[in-house]
Amino acid sequence: MDDEQNLGRRDFLSWSWKVLGVGLAVEAAWTTHDILAPRSSDAFGGEIVAGSVNEFPEGTVRYFLDGRFYVTSYKGSLYALYQRCPHLGCRVPFCGDSAQFECPCHGSVFNIKGEYLDGPAPRGMDRFSIRVEGDSVVVDTGSTEEGPAKGILTGPSEPSGPSCQ
Repeated sequence: MDDEQNLGRRDFLSWSWKVLGVGLAVEAAWTTHDILAPRSSDAFGGEIVAGSVNEFPEGTVRYFLDGRFYVTSYKGSLYALYQRCPHLGCRVPFCGDSAQFECPCHGSVFNIKGEYLDGPAPRGMDRFSIRVEGDSVVVDTGSTEEGPAKGILTGPSEPSGPSCQ
């Protein structure tokens, strides 16, 4: 009788290890598939429809949380600016009073086009490609374009009001 219990126990453990091994292999394959074949996204890392061209009159600054960017309008052109400061990566909010982007971490300041004005940032705010398809504004957050170098200034350089900091 002891031999039958030991034999049953051995068979049970042997079978259990095989089932656990197969489960682990299936989970590894599933995870590998998710990593190598990601789903397309309508958020950061993909193309995002920001709205109609009419929604961006002169001087507009609109933030898109899912895409982590701002769309700004200046002198008839639209710009898609990445929310991160090129200095240390803080989120740079837009200050309505001064009409500038002001980094709360270390004080870098950028104009409405994302061009460097002041502070420790090495360049202007990084940008995403933006295009108009029909009446829709489409922003591609799949790759960033490095912001303009210090000294390149084609937008406003003076604040229109007091600083937000």
